[in-house]
Amino acid sequence: MTAALIGRFAPSPTHHLHLGSLTTAVASFCHIKSLGGQWLLRIEDVDFERCKFEYADSVLYDLDALGLHWDGEVVYQSDRAAIYEAVLHERLSQISYACHCSRKQLDAHRLANPVPHGLNSPIIYPRLCLHKHHDWQHPDSKIRLQLPDVMTAFVDGIQGVIWDNPAKSLGDVVVKRQNQMFNYILACAIDDGLQGITHIMRGLDIMPMTVAQIDILKLCQLPVPSYYYHLPLLYGDNGQKLSKQNLAAPIDTTQPAKLLYQALTLLGQDTTPEMLSATPSEILVHAISHWDHTPLMRQHKLPSNIS
Repeated sequence: MTAALIGRFAPSPTHHLHLGSLTTAVASFCHIKSLGGQWLLRIEDVDFERCKFEYADSVLYDLDALGLHWDGEVVYQSDRAAIYEAVLHERLSQISYACHCSRKQLDAHRLANPVPHGLNSPIIYPRLCLHKHHDWQHPDSKIRLQLPDVMTAFVDGIQGVIWDNPAKSLGDVVVKRQNQMFNYILACAIDDGLQGITHIMRGLDIMPMTVAQIDILKLCQLPVPSYYYHLPLLYGDNGQKLSKQNLAAPIDTTQPAKLLYQALTLLGQDTTPEMLSATPSEILVHAISHWDHTPLMRQHKLPSNIS
């Protein structure tokens, strides 16, 4: 029996979809559908301080208007806190610990104990609370996870072979905050494993977390996705990555053909002028049958001069 091929689109509803997030949705949809697989939709709304219901509804409306129809029920991470809590306690407690360090305390420690690091190197948590055995339930407790201190590689279908040591690149990451919010790195990994995701196509900005998430899945004894593809990012005319933080303009689905044509052109796909007068369904049938990610190979940046 052939194993199911499952991809996913997992936006965070902190704002409306923009052209950058749309290209990710189109790419992941066309890629997995070209393989005959399922495309799941997961709303990553664990950040209850920034995520809003109206943005989640907007994502669903826009995807539907563009013919990007997902398989099965939409999964909302905000409904799954008990699952993350259970996995953290049952599978990861031996390599996790409570931390009471505030940002002010860490800044003071770094000033008093300077450690040389490169210009773009991350500042690693100095493990001040590792052996203090703080109560996990204390109001000041955030939960940190010790990531494996070993160099590991994975093959990225777009970016090539990627090596990383998460203990050196990320350190002991916070997986649960003081306000009880679970962080992306843990929730995303657990859900990919539990949903049986086999193909992950997402933005290049997430790639630094990938080895850590693979390690988390292995530690949780959950299946690891077989294929990763990290897409080049879309930048605006101002040179900044198109993102919600940079106030990227929301997409306008009143002209779905034009929008799909633009996204597919940005992705280097086969397009024709006739697409501009076609239905979303017709455009996507063509895009799926002609899907080819090789134009994106080794690229870090999508062209921004395509209208």
